[in-house]
Amino acid sequence: MSVPEVLFVCVHNAGRSQMAAALLHHHARGRVGVRSAGSTPAEEVNPAVVDAMAELGIDVSRRFPTKLDAETVQASDVVVTMGCGDACPVFPGKRYLDWELDDPAGRTLDEIRPIRDAIDARVRKLLTELVPEG
Repeated sequence: MSVPEVLFVCVHNAGRSQMAAALLHHHARGRVGVRSAGSTPAEEVNPAVVDAMAELGIDVSRRFPTKLDAETVQASDVVVTMGCGDACPVFPGKRYLDWELDDPAGRTLDEIRPIRDAIDARVRKLLTELVPEG
């Protein structure tokens, strides 16, 4: 049986989508394929996001923003968008979710923690839908 593939997309792939991908990867422990991308990728992952994730014992310091392409969307079963508007290509047969979340860009670590925690709650719920505990 193949594992479901999930793609998280935001504009810069430097905050929300990076946190979501890292959290799903952490919780899924290989039961789900995980990718992230951005419609206009930044140069680096937001340093405050790196710090927020480090608080949970998840290292995203070596990750880098990736450009969204149609092939990545095509290879995904679930595409979760976070503020990227119409930049994400739509293919029939894919499940699309749009998570409205504040952008962590320009925010302090204290302001990012609630965003991270909201993403974590949604990721955990998505994981139970994709891979029900047997």
